[in-house]
Amino acid sequence: MNDETTPICSAKGCRTAAVWVLAWNNPKLHTPERRKTWLACDEHREHLSQFLGVRGFLKDVVTLAEWESRPSAE
Repeated sequence: MNDETTPICSAKGCRTAAVWVLAWNNPKLHTPERRKTWLACDEHREHLSQFLGVRGFLKDVVTLAEWESRPSAE
């Protein structure tokens, strides 16, 4: 069961708890070091990764726990 503090998958219509962080950057809009993030459940990780990957935006895919343990996590 999800509560208001549980990170939720970014896939349209999905309300499943997120397990993955997809870090991305649109070079036409963002400086090279900037990272935007989408969250993904296991089911949608590949689909969201492919969506960002074909555009050349995907920079990193890590577990939510790993992302949160990074010193630069926001």
